[in-house]
Amino acid sequence: MWKTSFVGVLLGATLIAQSAPTLAQVPAQQAVQWQIDVMRDGQMVDSFSATTTVGQARTDTHHHPVTHDVGCKNEPAGSIDLSRTLTVSPLNADPNHVTLAIEAQETLEDDSHPITIEGCKLPPQPRQVSASHPGMVLNGDEWNSWTIVDKNPQLVYRVRAHLVSQP
Repeated sequence: MWKTSFVGVLLGATLIAQSAPTLAQVPAQQAVQWQIDVMRDGQMVDSFSATTTVGQARTDTHHHPVTHDVGCKNEPAGSIDLSRTLTVSPLNADPNHVTLAIEAQETLEDDSHPITIEGCKLPPQPRQVSASHPGMVLNGDEWNSWTIVDKNPQLVYRVRAHLVSQP
């Protein structure tokens, strides 16, 4: 009885070992190198870049605290953290095309600076902007533009990506 059970366990282990893929049989994960430049009214104000595996997501947040001079005496006040969070997910990639899903959340300020009835300055009003691109197809390493906000301010993401060469 002991020998039969022992042989059965050994045979089972051998079968499992033979059916498991070797490292040479496992396909390499594709990685995409991407870059997103944030353009506000034609000026680059921020940039994100990383290398991310196809099927994975990467989230980055950049903070830009600002303080404005307000009131009739132009004293510093009205601090706010203008944050920008991007989540980038490469959906698929080949040597000629990369498809990215992009989620963006931003806190930004309007270009206008309101004033009181007396003519004293108030800080610009912040607003939340969210945008989603479910599948931006990029050719090679060419730049594509994605307009997030049309005006006051204009906000455009310039995006490029390419498949990283595998060893």
